[in-house]
Parts: sequence; C-alpha cells; structure tokens
Amino acid sequence: MSEIISIQGGIAQDNRGQIRFVNDFDMSLVKRFYIIKNADTELVRGWRAHRIEQRWFYVLSGGFSVDLVKIDNWDHPSRDLKIENRVYIADDMKVLWVPAGYATAFKALAPNSELLVYADYGIHHSANDDYVYPLDYFDGKALKL
Repeated sequence: MSEIISIQGGIAQDNRGQIRFVNDFDMSLVKRFYIIKNADTELVRGWRAHRIEQRWFYVLSGGFSVDLVKIDNWDHPSRDLKIENRVYIADDMKVLWVPAGYATAFKALAPNSELLVYADYGIHHSANDDYVYPLDYFDGKALKL
C-alpha cells in the first residue's frame, strides 16, 4: 500500500505558546473539511470507502488507530484484502493522505480525541461516491487491537 503517505509537520514554541504546522501539505485540492470525535474509545467508525474522492487526516487531539484497505471490486470486494494499520497521535503532527480507492476504519485511542478530515470534493458529491461495508467485512474485524 505504498500509495498512502504521511506528511510530517512540526511545532514552533516560544514564550507566547506554540504553533503546530504541516507546511508540506498542499491544500490546493481541498474543497471542505470536517472534524470527527468518536463517542468513546470502543467505537469503530468505518468501513467507508471512496472511489473518486481522496482524504487527508490530521489528529487535532488524542490519537487514532486507522485501518486501510485498497478496494479491488466496488460491488463485491474480496473479504481477505490486506488490512494496513497505522496509528496517529496529535504529538506526531502528521497528515495521513489516503488516495481514492481505499476504505478506512477509525478508532479513538484516548477520550476526546479529534480527527480533522479534508476532502477534495464538495458535500454534493459525497452521496455519489460513498461505499460502506460492515465492520466485520474485511478479514473478520476492523481494528484488531
């Protein structure tokens, strides 16, 4: 799954406080954003996939475990597709870029974790490019923690 990229950010601190940044994140394709905050650390949000849209994820607070699957057939994906897991915490200051063609599942690792999501299409397009699969569809269960 070499198409998935982490874009490293950083932090600048002085007596006034701090600024977190990801200067190498080119936001020219971004059309909208939203913030995900799971109700608790047991909830898994997923499997949601996009055939056309791509997403960028940035942890604002806490941390998230992310499972990713490259979809091979949009109507009936193979159930044994390889699941790649990544963990992102706010202190890492990384943007996770997930290109079109992947399904994702997320689990908060700490209470009140928040995940900022950027998308490259407007909300009007979402209904036409939203594929949802049951949590136990791929390899038995998402986020085997």
